[in-house]
Parts: sequence; structure tokens; C-alpha cells
Amino acid sequence: MATVRTVKKMLLGKEIEHMIATSGKTQAEAAAFIETSQSRIAGLINGQGAIAVGDLERLANRLGFTDPGYQATLLELRRDNHKRGFWSIGHNRAYGEEIRLLVDLEKAADQMRSAVVELMPGLTQCESYVRALYADTAERGDISTEDRVQARLARQDILDRADPPHLHFVLSESCLRRMWGDAKVMREQLDHLVKLSNREHVMIQVMPFNAPPGRRSPIGNRFTLVRVPSPGAAGPLELAYIEGEGEVRYLDDRKALLAHDVAWSRLSTAALSFEDSRKFIRKVAREFAR
Repeated sequence: MATVRTVKKMLLGKEIEHMIATSGKTQAEAAAFIETSQSRIAGLINGQGAIAVGDLERLANRLGFTDPGYQATLLELRRDNHKRGFWSIGHNRAYGEEIRLLVDLEKAADQMRSAVVELMPGLTQCESYVRALYADTAERGDISTEDRVQARLARQDILDRADPPHLHFVLSESCLRRMWGDAKVMREQLDHLVKLSNREHVMIQVMPFNAPPGRRSPIGNRFTLVRVPSPGAAGPLELAYIEGEGEVRYLDDRKALLAHDVAWSRLSTAALSFEDSRKFIRKVAREFAR
């Protein structure tokens, strides 16, 4: 059975990595402090596995992190860090295992940047659009189409909380024109997109078909960059989320993050401005109204 990764586990892992690097010790030396293996330390850093309270306190002390406030932060990150909520009841059953970490990340993130083609980002989809997406999806066990619809919409609750994350989307024109449902559904979706773009924490840009993206712009790639603030000293948790046919990947190594950050810069620079994007979306909406 695969080890469950959660945001709190990954944040704790980042703090453990920070303590080891700052102290100048190796993972093997850190492992010896709590009488475990280097591979277990590597797993903890990767957000996998569990560590006892006593081992965590001993590790922090041996690495020189004796401040009571910092140790309290470590213990809070450890507390119930295997839990991501109740996935076996209500519409939560519709979340597949591969998407549960993303939902957890969305709830904890303070910034998300998405480059999207063909399909509207899940956090921007209106109800009629979601229903059109699942209209011909076969029932799976006790999970109904309604469960899938409500699960998708529930993720958007983060937009209405007191401290919503900053969301920035670059949408290919294909997202605006790919038909899901009928013209009425598409008009509702595009009107919804314009309303979202007027929110303080939501930024939407469009990459028209006739806009040259630049030779090295990854216009066909779909990815999301997620940032989760840390209460500790290690800095924010940063991940690139990539979704393909039958595959979901979460990348956190520096080389991959840099490559996707560069890709994001190229795409967002080549796309229309925020105001011109709103005008473009309204124009396509009018075309669906004809």
C-alpha cells in the first residue's frame, strides 16, 4: 500500500531537510541520532513515513535546533499529519487517490499558477460546465455523477474564504472554444470566467491562436505551480503539478521547478494583458450567443 503524502508531512519533511543542511550534517548522520536508516530520513524529507514525538525532538536537539518555539512548530506539523479529511463519505468519495494530494495542496496554498489547454481549470468551472464534462461518464461503484459534480465544485470553496489564494491562469484560446455541452453552457462558463477575473485574487490571461508564443514557449503543456507557506524556517513548499493521460505527477526538485517557472514566464509574457483577456473572453462569449 502506497504511503499517504499530505501537505503537513511535506512541510515537516522540508523542515527536517533544512535542519540537516543548516547543521552541516549528512542524512546518514542525522539518521544515527535517532537510530534509524538514511533511507527513512530520505522518506521523511519526501513527505513519507512517520516520526515519533521523541525522535523528532531528539533530532532537532542534536542538530542544534533547541528553540522551544521552533520545536513547537515541528510538533504541530507532525500532529495528525497523516490525515487529509474524510474521503470515504459523501461526494468526497469521488476524489481518486491521485487527486487527493492536489485538493490538500489547494486548501493550504497561498499561490497557484496554471497554464491550461483545451479544458477550463477546475477552480474556474461553473456548475453547468462541470455537468457537461461528466454527462457521459459511466457510474463507478457507488460513486454517482452527482458525487463527481459536487466534488469538483467543492474545491472552489477556497475562493470564498477570508484569505483566498492568489490564482493566476494562462488559458489557451482552445479552452474558450472547446465545446462542452451546448452554446448556452459555454456562454455561462465564459461569463463566469469574466466575473472571476474581476476578483482581487484571481488573474486570468488568454493566449489567442494568432498570438506567436515564441519558439521555446511550451504552449501545448498543461501544468500548475503551487506554493504553500511554511510556519517554520525552511521557506515555502513549492511543487509543479502535471496531469496527463493516466498519469499525475508532483515535482519538487529544483531543476524541474526552475524549468516550469521559466515556461510560466514565457507563457504569461506572451499572453494578452488582463484587460485585453477579459475583452477577448467577452468576444468569444458573444459568438456563442449568436
